[in-house]
Amino acid sequence: MKKVFQSEYLGLSESICEFINEFDNTGNSIKDSRNKLKLFQLDGKTINIKSFKIPNLINQIVYRFFRKSKAQRSFEYANRLMELGIGTPMPIAYFESFTPFLFKKSFYVSEQLESDLTYRELTKQFDYPDYDTILRSFTRFTYELHQKGVNFLDHSPGNTLIKKEGNEYKFFLVDLNRMKFGPMNFETRIKNFARLTIHKSMVEVMSDEYSKCSGEDYNEVCKLMWQYTNEFQNRHLRKQRLKKMLKFWK
Repeated sequence: MKKVFQSEYLGLSESICEFINEFDNTGNSIKDSRNKLKLFQLDGKTINIKSFKIPNLINQIVYRFFRKSKAQRSFEYANRLMELGIGTPMPIAYFESFTPFLFKKSFYVSEQLESDLTYRELTKQFDYPDYDTILRSFTRFTYELHQKGVNFLDHSPGNTLIKKEGNEYKFFLVDLNRMKFGPMNFETRIKNFARLTIHKSMVEVMSDEYSKCSGEDYNEVCKLMWQYTNEFQNRHLRKQRLKKMLKFWK
């Protein structure tokens, strides 16, 4: 098994390895689906270990020889974000297991960050305290990502943790394995909002704030953001219908 640790955690590597070895039988489960998430206590801190599902046969070959694993990308992207001054839980380590020809399981280890809410709550609780301030602050955070050349491809409701510190709101990205880094044109920036909400009222607020940050015309921002939002939702609904059809025939 390949093991890579953040330098600050090298002294605790033995304990972390034990958590990985006993992952199926220990830890406090907080997500048990395609990928599993568990919490462990380490030297007075709570840490988060994500176990990625073993990929299909083709991807086992791809990840073994041609592409970085999701765990490695999560670790490296977290460090990149921290270098850029962008919030994310502290990366601790990643692990990969493989045979001579096939990639198997991988794990990403980070510090657990306790948040007050995620963006998802904003899509459901429109009377949430300080709602407009949080949504506009989130939009400015996204603009900061774009200015720093971060295209977070999984910019979706559950992947931004929000924490109130004093009178300000701080934002932290999770599920980091799908990102691109580099300059982004106007269309790419606005398309980055497409997965966040189905509500036009939210799109209008985010468009207003983004236009203020970027200097772009509000009407153009709003028109494009709503267009990309609808296109994403239509694709998503088509996929859901296809899945139901496939399950029916099974």
